[in-house]
Amino acid sequence: MNNGHDTHTHIVPIKVYLLVYVALLVLLVATVGAAYLPGHHTLLNNVIALTIAVMKAVLVVLYFMHVRYSTRLTWLWASAGFFWLVIMFILTLGDYFTRHWVPVQGWE
Repeated sequence: MNNGHDTHTHIVPIKVYLLVYVALLVLLVATVGAAYLPGHHTLLNNVIALTIAVMKAVLVVLYFMHVRYSTRLTWLWASAGFFWLVIMFILTLGDYFTRHWVPVQGWE
């Protein structure tokens, strides 16, 4: 029964998947390279690694999870998931960066 909704399926060419795969490999190499930057384990390295990780996650969500070709409602829910992830990162990093404000014996 056709109720007027679009029922077509989108077929993604294999070339797109290969390009995304190559992009993910390049970002993987960039992540490893960021770990070997001078002064590793600094805030800058963490920001670079997190930025690359977000880029990789966006590629996976858009192409391998087919969100790019989905409805706007799917875009809304995927965006809400990313927004929630950002909130979790902010809360976690807020805890991490403020631990030294109140000295506790045994914590270094």
